[in-house]
Amino acid sequence: MENKTILVIEDNELNMKLVRSLLGIENYRVLEAEDAETGLQIAREHPPDLILMDIQLPGMDGLKATRIIKIDPVLKDVPVVALTSYAMEGDAKKVLEAGCADYIAKPLDTRSFLKTITGHLG
Repeated sequence: MENKTILVIEDNELNMKLVRSLLGIENYRVLEAEDAETGLQIAREHPPDLILMDIQLPGMDGLKATRIIKIDPVLKDVPVVALTSYAMEGDAKKVLEAGCADYIAKPLDTRSFLKTITGHLG
């Protein structure tokens, strides 16, 4: 069985390291980007099976990037899961309205993180 590819768009080095380590447990292939523009370019060049998208990014935010992904003919069917420290009421709704399939709050719950990822990869 071929390993699934996950693109992680995250600007915080410590969060990226944690996500990379957790995904490594399941032997996922991890592509990384520190900003939305780079993430979009990587996604177009190497379409992933799943995108983990930080919402607060330098330059273009993750919600705008998700909206772009969802109208891109090559990427529109790739599930996007938001990674965000937003915890305000209504933020989950904004994330879902932008086209994200799910929402994972930071700090990450390492026990449920992989279960959520696996659920979106089928």
